[in-house]
Amino acid sequence: MSSIQRFLSVALFAAEKHAAQRRKGAAAEPYVNHLIEVAGLVAAATAEPDTNLVVAALLHDTIEDAGVTEEELRERFGADVAHLVMEVTDDKSLPKAERKRLQIVNAPKKSVRAGTIKMADKISNLRAIRNSPPVDWTEQRKAEYLDWARQVVEGLAAPNPVLKAEFDSLMPSRTQPATDQER
Repeated sequence: MSSIQRFLSVALFAAEKHAAQRRKGAAAEPYVNHLIEVAGLVAAATAEPDTNLVVAALLHDTIEDAGVTEEELRERFGADVAHLVMEVTDDKSLPKAERKRLQIVNAPKKSVRAGTIKMADKISNLRAIRNSPPVDWTEQRKAEYLDWARQVVEGLAAPNPVLKAEFDSLMPSRTQPATDQER
């Protein structure tokens, strides 16, 4: 199978598994758009071609959100891809607050490759919040997400510099409290 055929096969698999899902934003875009964006960010940010990394980026939410098993990924796409997807998968049996806390705690333990997927995922989510936020999200909810995403990315041991620059460009600058001299 050629590399183009492989990518199309992976994209079709991801699209089929996420067919009923939509993004949470007002535009309710097909969820597969997010997967393609994450894979595109990963591909553009890596100097050396890493086919399995891009494949894992396309599949990064299949276990967490689409009922695919690690074994299924291993059989279809290989152990490396399955391992990368597992490394970025949250345990959905845990409450949401705990999953978010664990993403911060576990960020420094991520491999460089998994950190690349994680950062691309956060960039895609930040873009979505900026361009088509969930209709029920208040400004405070958006700010809380931004703060949480920043904590996750800042915790990564070796963030991809291309993705880090893009992430930083999407984040509002932190407001520093005025010093006594500035008041």
